[in-house]
Parts: sequence; structure tokens; C-alpha cells
Amino acid sequence: MYVCSCFGITEQQVRQHAESGACTPRQIAGACKAGTDCGSCVRKIQALLGRGACPRREALDPVVLTTAATATAATAASAAASLPEPTAVEAA
Repeated sequence: MYVCSCFGITEQQVRQHAESGACTPRQIAGACKAGTDCGSCVRKIQALLGRGACPRREALDPVVLTTAATATAATAASAAASLPEPTAVEAA
């Protein structure tokens, strides 16, 4: 069945792009243009993706998510520490 009549994209094509790693309607659009013209198929694409096509963020290993958040915070702290101290003229 066609999902996007503007570009002739089928459910099967959307599923194939999802299996290749496209997990959002925007990523599907980048892969095949579906949803970029009239937009009427975006909800159909969301429904297809919501049926187990892609892993949900909550299903990911919490250790991986915590490690990524810690690394981001450490990078920000390091960047802030490398800034020069303001001079007396700049501070006033």
C-alpha cells in the first residue's frame, strides 16, 4: 500500500528505510522524500515507525545513556575551565 502518494513511497519502502536505521519521519524523508511535499503521510509514517521498527530510547541500556550524559557534562566543564579569567578592566 502507498504511504506517500506525492512520491510513490510504499509501506515496504518505509520499513526498509527503518531497517536501515531511519527511526524518525525526518530520517525517512531524508532517505526517500516521503512527507516533504504535502505532509499528509507523516502520521502514517509515524504509525509505521511506532510499530517496533526502531528501538525506543527508553529501551536502550541505561548505563550507555548515563555514560553519554556524564561525558557531555565533563566536556562542558573542561571547556569552561579553559576560559581565561577576566581582567580587572573587563570585570568592572
